[in-house]
Amino acid sequence: MSDHPEYPQQPYTGSSYEPDLTKGPTDTGAFPATGAFPQQQQPSYPQQQYGPPPLPPTNAGWAAAALIFFWPLAFSAFNHSSSVFPRWSLGDYQGAHYASERTKQLGKYSLYIFAGLFALFILFYVLLIAFAISAGSGTDYTY
Repeated sequence: MSDHPEYPQQPYTGSSYEPDLTKGPTDTGAFPATGAFPQQQQPSYPQQQYGPPPLPPTNAGWAAAALIFFWPLAFSAFNHSSSVFPRWSLGDYQGAHYASERTKQLGKYSLYIFAGLFALFILFYVLLIAFAISAGSGTDYTY
């Protein structure tokens, strides 16, 4: 009996195809039947990524830092920064990665050079002030 009274159950006429389950699986000879071999679990391998690797960052911020902190390195930094995309689009992925890393490296070098020069500047002024104080204390002003 059907669970849905609005769709009456049709009697079986025997005209539609139903497999005969008493004869066993139909074997074409190409592959063994499903139960012939025990099921082996396939090892799961990580999915390999095909196609180009992602575009490395241009590190234009580091090139700008080179411009601000030690401008002679900025020429090379901007040159490397602007060559990242053209190298990557031509398929030179290692060259693009190198240009990106070199831009970052030059920006950091300019920051280190600025910090060193600034420390020398402060040291120079401290020594100058110390010398001025020591030289000024020996002067006798009598009127």
